[in-house]
Parts: sequence; structure tokens; C-alpha cells
Amino acid sequence: MGVLNGKTALVTGGNSGIGLAAAKLFAENGAQVIITGRRQENLDAAVAEIGHNALALRGDVADLAHHDHVAREVRERLGALDIYFANAGMIVTTHSSQVGVEEFDAQFATNARGVFFGVQKIAPLLRDGGSIILTSSIASQKVLENHAVYAGTKAAIEAFARSWALEFKERGIRVNVLSPGPVDTPIIGKMGVTKEVRASFDAELAKAIPLGRLGRAEELARAALFLASDASSFVTGANIPVDGGIALT
Repeated sequence: MGVLNGKTALVTGGNSGIGLAAAKLFAENGAQVIITGRRQENLDAAVAEIGHNALALRGDVADLAHHDHVAREVRERLGALDIYFANAGMIVTTHSSQVGVEEFDAQFATNARGVFFGVQKIAPLLRDGGSIILTSSIASQKVLENHAVYAGTKAAIEAFARSWALEFKERGIRVNVLSPGPVDTPIIGKMGVTKEVRASFDAELAKAIPLGRLGRAEELARAALFLASDASSFVTGANIPVDGGIALT
């Protein structure tokens, strides 16, 4: 018997990486899952991989109209939600002296504004006792080279989570944050790490991680499952690092 039997869950950015791993695990544990993402072909492939009658909605979390569309579709297809996992995000690593306005705005639009208005639009559809999970990063606490803007976006959503944990307390809705460290997902390639240097990149990065390796998307998914399920029924306003200990170094 799955720990999410009878639950409904929406995972933004659920077509790859941590989001896909979480969507699969949620579905395997009994939830009816909806994922969102920007590219239809990736969504189609993810739905096939997730199985369990998963659904997909195409759109960009940086587009405010997308959140209205998602809320309408959730209402029509599911009636209500139990779990909202705001996982979609982007990263561009640039020294602060070289950051342009477009790059700055794009990261805040996706990582901070997209999370804020996604929660605002979906909150009326969340059942009392539901769970909101936000994907942050250890970069909000640990200074990483060329991560200033990205870190700022993640610090913003951590502040949102603390406020929401109190704002939603009367409804019993829990709001928590996952803060991954380095994880083996496609986002590493998007940061400009090519296949030719990937092995040496991973090996060098692993030296800074007490557990000696990058994380796996499935490990973040298990932490998300904990926050989504009744196992974390007395946890709200928490920020859980799943980082192999790198924040300690």
C-alpha cells in the first residue's frame, strides 16, 4: 500500500531530473500525478516513464498565465490537490560583474516569481492538511563561485516558505524546502559542463563533498516523498539539506 494512496500531486519541472524522479516515486506510492514542463516531447517521454495514468501540462513557470491555466486544469481534471512540488528552476553561472539585466530577470522570473505565483494560484485548490514543497539549493547558504543571482533567487523562496508556513497554518497545510547539493541531473550540462570534461568535473567536485560523490535524483525524490507524506505530519517551515554534507565544508 503506497503512502500517497488517494492523494493528488503536481510537480513543476517534472519532465527531468529531480522533478521526474519525484513524480515517479509519488506515482509508485499511489498518487495521481500531474507534471509540468516547457517541452512537449520531454513531457510525453516523462509521462510514459512515470506511468500510473500520469498527466502533463505544457508551459513555462515564468509565464504568469501558465499558473492560471494549471489551476483551471487541476480543478477540471482532479478537483483539488494534496501536494504541490514547486521544483522547476534554471541556473546561469556568471560573475556578478558580468550579469546582464536579461539574465538576472530570467532567473528571478523562473526561480522566484514562478514559485510565488504558482503557490498563489494553486493554494485555493489545496486540500486542508496538504503539503507544499519548494526546491531551493545549498547555494542560498553556501557561497559558490558565480552563483550570486541564482543564490538570491533561492534565498527568496526560502523566505516565502517561512511566511507561507504561518499563513497556511489554519488550514494545516505544511510548507517545506528541499536544498539539494550537487546532483547528477541534466542541469549540469546546461551549466556548460561538456561530456568530454564531465568525468573530471564530477571527480573534482566529489572531493568537496563529505560523502565523496554527487547526489542522485532518486535520493532527492525520497526526501520529497517524506515531505509529501504523513510521515512528516509535524514538519513545517523546515529547510532540509540533501547535499552529502557539502554545506559543512
